[in-house]
Amino acid sequence: MAQSSPHQQRFPRIPINGVVLLDKPVTLTSNDALIKVKRLLRAQKAGHTGTLDPFATGLLPLCFGEATKFSQDLLEADKSYEAVVHLGIKTTTGDVDGEIIDTQPVNVSREQLVSVLSAFCGTISQVPPMYSALKRDGKPLYEYARAGVVLEREARQVQIHALTLLDYQEPYVRISVVCSKGTYIRVLGEDIGIALGCGAHLQALRRTGVGVLTLERSITLDALTTLDENGRMATLLPVDSLLSSFPILMLNDALTQRFLHGQRLALGKESVVLPATEGRVRVYQENSGRLLGTGLMQEFGVLAPERLITTATSS
Repeated sequence: MAQSSPHQQRFPRIPINGVVLLDKPVTLTSNDALIKVKRLLRAQKAGHTGTLDPFATGLLPLCFGEATKFSQDLLEADKSYEAVVHLGIKTTTGDVDGEIIDTQPVNVSREQLVSVLSAFCGTISQVPPMYSALKRDGKPLYEYARAGVVLEREARQVQIHALTLLDYQEPYVRISVVCSKGTYIRVLGEDIGIALGCGAHLQALRRTGVGVLTLERSITLDALTTLDENGRMATLLPVDSLLSSFPILMLNDALTQRFLHGQRLALGKESVVLPATEGRVRVYQENSGRLLGTGLMQEFGVLAPERLITTATSS
């Protein structure tokens, strides 16, 4: 019996457009999770919107087809987390996957903890960890760390918008965090331990929100696997779910064609309802309701195309 070529695809890839909100399981890398979901959907083009550490769980938005054009917006968006900080133990990686390098007694009151947490709200400086995907000379820092090499890293300014104590059962501190892009929750946990004088590492981490997207509409990998093809496709959110915080702008058919050709449009108030403020907008064709992409509203009612969708998608 003839054997199929190892390069032959058993199931043809199909062009799909949309977003799957995956509740990533523990131990799986973000890229592995993306590959598994891409195979389940038989998608041609896919990408994720920023990585979660293997030990972390929670919201991992996966973009398919035209939605990949807007994944950068989620990379830039604020993130929300729940984390468990284990006081008194420091590890090589700052999390539960690392080797223990120091232990200290824990004698921390709830009042001390609340006071220290409040000091981390607002703009803070963080030194990126060696065990991270940041690159130096084309190589991620974690490769240097695994080889026992420690490199100098510049501190970065990040924003902690909210830091709330959810529970404290010594030595475990459960917190919720709303923060800017680029914030390392592992480093935050370690720095809290340093401020308390006992050291700490991150015992658990769960991402609960990315921009306007939340866990409530997410699906686990196990649940997705049990669905048939129609059920899997039904989990796809429309492309514009990534853009729901942008004002809406509707264009007539003539303006639609010019917009899709990348032309700047001087919009008259008699032909279109302009957004109240300047800035980024999501643009639709008025008659069909089709999402055309994003644009930038400038002075005097000028619309500059930004990212365009050239194929029809459901919005």
